[in-house]
Amino acid sequence: MAHRDEVASLLWACWRTHEVQTMHRGRLKGQKIETDRYPLRHIGRFVLIALYTGTRAGAVLTASLTRGPGKSFVDLDRGVFYRLAEGKRATNKRQPPVPLPPRLLAHMRRWARAGAVRNYFVEWNGKPVHSIKVGFKRAVALAGIPGKVSPHTLRHTAATWLMQAGVPVWEAAGFLGMSPTMVEQTYGHHHPAFMRGAAEALGGRKAGGQSLVISLAHAPRAKKNLR
Repeated sequence: MAHRDEVASLLWACWRTHEVQTMHRGRLKGQKIETDRYPLRHIGRFVLIALYTGTRAGAVLTASLTRGPGKSFVDLDRGVFYRLAEGKRATNKRQPPVPLPPRLLAHMRRWARAGAVRNYFVEWNGKPVHSIKVGFKRAVALAGIPGKVSPHTLRHTAATWLMQAGVPVWEAAGFLGMSPTMVEQTYGHHHPAFMRGAAEALGGRKAGGQSLVISLAHAPRAKKNLR
């Protein structure tokens, strides 16, 4: 899921989908009625945070406004996401602190200011969410996104977008908490500079000598000279 229109459709589904309830009494009994509740907005917040920080699902689900055991702390004043939960040991799956992109930071500050989140940035009825697989799967279906798409797909999308934007491999690796080797081997082909050196070496000015390419305009004369 590297296409931005698919991400937009996913976020739209999360933000605009109303809760539907079946009426059990009265003249509307048996009918399905839309309520004014939005049951997938916490999924939308998850998508934005995971996508624009390239963070693993577990750290996004523990992202909190406050510090505390088991929490990943979001410092809204400094704009830094401390992804490693307090009390959790660092592993090979590195989770270094990461600066929050300006647009995401603006969203997170607005959610906190409006009371949309109380403690965690991904909450359901004011409580932390331990798994979003069911809700995420529903959002993907509503968005009509084909193929196998999971919460972890957002991390791959983030890495792909960083490469497509021309971000240096070592910088993208630090942001994502991956090794430069993994970023280069897995996502490097998306980088605009991928194989550019080889192309320029063979067909660019640095190649030296006369160009081997014969233009179409001179093709007839070139063919005549070959006889």
